[in-house]
Amino acid sequence: MTRLEVVRDPLWNNIRLEPEALELLETPAIQRLRYVRQLGHAFLVYPGATHTRFEHALGAYHLARRALTLLAEGGQAVDPADALRLRLAALLHDVGHYPFSHALEEAGLPNHETLAQHHLGQPEVAAALARCGIALPKLLALIRGQTREPLAGLVSGAVDVDKLDYLSRDAWMCGVPYGVIDVDRLLSSLTLAPGPGGRLALALHEKGLSALESLLFAKYQMYRNVYWHHAVRSATAMFKRLVRRALQEGRLRTDDVAVATDDGLIHELGRDDPTGLARRLRERRLAKRILDLPATALPADTPDWPATDPDLTEQVEDRLAEETGLGPGELFLDFPAKDRMLGVELPLVRRDGTVGHLGGEGAEIHLGMPRVATELYRSARRLRVFTLQPVHLAEADIVGLIQLPREEVAARLAGAQALLSASDRPRSPGSSRRRRDTPPNRSGPGSP
Repeated sequence: MTRLEVVRDPLWNNIRLEPEALELLETPAIQRLRYVRQLGHAFLVYPGATHTRFEHALGAYHLARRALTLLAEGGQAVDPADALRLRLAALLHDVGHYPFSHALEEAGLPNHETLAQHHLGQPEVAAALARCGIALPKLLALIRGQTREPLAGLVSGAVDVDKLDYLSRDAWMCGVPYGVIDVDRLLSSLTLAPGPGGRLALALHEKGLSALESLLFAKYQMYRNVYWHHAVRSATAMFKRLVRRALQEGRLRTDDVAVATDDGLIHELGRDDPTGLARRLRERRLAKRILDLPATALPADTPDWPATDPDLTEQVEDRLAEETGLGPGELFLDFPAKDRMLGVELPLVRRDGTVGHLGGEGAEIHLGMPRVATELYRSARRLRVFTLQPVHLAEADIVGLIQLPREEVAARLAGAQALLSASDRPRSPGSSRRRRDTPPNRSGPGSP
């Protein structure tokens, strides 16, 4: 009988680790995750949010083990070799993660799933996987969501163990009541059923619909109140600019960032910081909001370039800073996006044994959340402008600017065409460099 080691966890209590998982956990690539915080700069708002990717990896592995055990108890046992690969994929799914959450992906660096291959190819990890009989291409396909094998959805899908752990863990560590999910009910409702094209896929039994809805609502609440909190987004915007500047000037290399830890990276950035942003972040002197609008106040077809084109966004920020009398890197435009935040795509096994599909109109028949998903997503998103010094910006100017197509914005920048109306621009070079007497925007003074 295989001897399992037990790790105590504040969320799931006892996590039992098999020898293969223990061997991988001892490698430098996985130990690095002890020093990469799960929520980046959220600890500046929620002091308890100092948990790490390492804890999350353990949690995802634990939930994968529970899910596979429940499937086996329900008569859907998985081949032992496939089950091991699924458990280890859950354990290793964030091995390529950058420091400070998803900020650096927003800044234009490669996706962390892409970097997984580099970390899994390290000698210690590769050797451990070889001893487990795990083929790296199949493991990577699971982590990247690029395989159609039946239980791939456990690692990357609508109800994957990644979401179940991070939403629950983040809420617990932040001390907020928003991430409450009926995890036990959801896991016990998972099954296998024919999916698109008749292939077997991870499915949900009808008895788990309420638990699934608890997952979707928790996700909405956590994005609205934690991940996209205004101070978290201010710190994230400052950090992105700090790293981009260091990369542009050759003080950092992308390869070094990919293997850094939170403290290691911020120390390196602080050693030579012409922007002053590293010190501001350390001392929590964050950029303040001068504009804060919900996406519901904008047209539904507003272009996505502020969230998807960091190079163009940085150019826009610096042009806006120049036109309002600020210096480069003193103004930040933030309009985060999360594709299909509340989307659901998986087979549904009805109580009479027939199989339907949760997705599109099929989801709206069985769940309340998808019917209002678009508006909930838009209410969670906020268009914000942060600055290091008080200035005035007309709301209409910014709203009009972000509604322009990417190509038109780029053309205006290239043609030195003003982005703001004349009323927002300083009347003389020295008249409003700091504009400290500007009345506060409607978003309010005080906290960022």
